[in-house]
Amino acid sequence: MSSRNLNNSRGLLKSKSISYSKWGYIFLIPFFLTFAIFALYPLLSTFYYSFFNYYQDMASFGKVIGPSFIGMENFKSLFEDGLKSEIIKYFYNTFLLWIVGFIPQIVISLLFAKWFTDLRLNLKATGFFKVIIYLPNIIMAASMAMIFFLLFGDKGPINNILINQFGHEAIRFFAIPWATRGIIAYINFIMWYGNTTILLMAAIMGVDISLYESAQIDGANSSTIFFKITLPLIRPILVFVLVTSLIGGIQMFDIPNTMSFGSGAPNMTTMTVVMYLNRLLGTSKNYGMGGAVSVILFIVAALLSFLVFRMNSEPKKKGAK
Repeated sequence: MSSRNLNNSRGLLKSKSISYSKWGYIFLIPFFLTFAIFALYPLLSTFYYSFFNYYQDMASFGKVIGPSFIGMENFKSLFEDGLKSEIIKYFYNTFLLWIVGFIPQIVISLLFAKWFTDLRLNLKATGFFKVIIYLPNIIMAASMAMIFFLLFGDKGPINNILINQFGHEAIRFFAIPWATRGIIAYINFIMWYGNTTILLMAAIMGVDISLYESAQIDGANSSTIFFKITLPLIRPILVFVLVTSLIGGIQMFDIPNTMSFGSGAPNMTTMTVVMYLNRLLGTSKNYGMGGAVSVILFIVAALLSFLVFRMNSEPKKKGAK
């Protein structure tokens, strides 16, 4: 066959070949459309309206005022009292409720994950206990909050036990700030430690068992193995747990809202940022101010997540590019 005919045959084969690369992009179109409509557009509109005076005037039977551009005035009004601003207080409440529940959550979860994955302990019925500790996670947060509200109510079972069994007078738990905060933090702990335990177990089971055997041969005890081998190697999962818990904690709403019926009682000590946002949008219909609070919440969550990743990133070795 001549070189001319060979080139013609190759050209014919190329012209008849079908490219399938475009189909990957076509299959992604539904996702991007859904994301743009239900996530990207609301996000951008929230940023947009945060710079506007836009609300419903209830004194004028719900007359819509605005939107009129006012620049950074919504943000300035949120922080006009400095450290005594309501938004600062609500951020303090939110982080306090989260951290008080997260510390025992991560400690207990690490302990359980270590026990359930330790082959030397040879624990029985581990599957049953895994199911039990995970069960609270599948219950709605509002339902858990209502259960504890009834338990610790003025005429609830806890007070009945105090009165009938110990002769103690009834305690108004939900009139005491630290008691209410403690109950909310405990609910957060009890709901999420099972999920965290499962994640940490998966991380520990992914560690090469030969590392443990080598450490035992070298005479390392259980504590040394855990802190020197296990924790460093499961750090990516620990970072994931910390970031997801942090973002969930900043968005805390269901439990404190149900416990205080949206009032933040007692004395606004359980009012979280998202509860405040719900009040602005649901009661006051102040969309401009609500947008400003949402933007601040977004920025705080992004900054804290970035800091966590930076603090837990592995340092570069000297001389490495």
